[in-house]
Amino acid sequence: MVTRMPQYLYVLRPTRLEMLTDGGTPQEQKIVSDHFAYLQRLTEEGVAILMGRTLNNDERTIGLVIFNAVDDASAHKVMESDPAVANSVMTAELYPYRVALIREANATSF
Repeated sequence: MVTRMPQYLYVLRPTRLEMLTDGGTPQEQKIVSDHFAYLQRLTEEGVAILMGRTLNNDERTIGLVIFNAVDDASAHKVMESDPAVANSVMTAELYPYRVALIREANATSF
């Protein structure tokens, strides 16, 4: 039997919707850039599995990050270390999660 590392998902929401509709302040833009670099690093390290955001710019807008962590405490640390969360540009909620199916990277897309 193969033992998998636990997986988690955190849902992100902007704390200021105008950041999406009117453009971010220079500080928000820097933090969002740091957020992207953080997630890119987690991907390169094999921690992050998938991340992205919805394309609507209204109160329903969410982003999500699916990642591996050894336990709940580590998962909280990953989420809370996200610059967008740590700097209150986005709020985040953490959930235990399990990827059931995933397409192989070399599979044909539509």
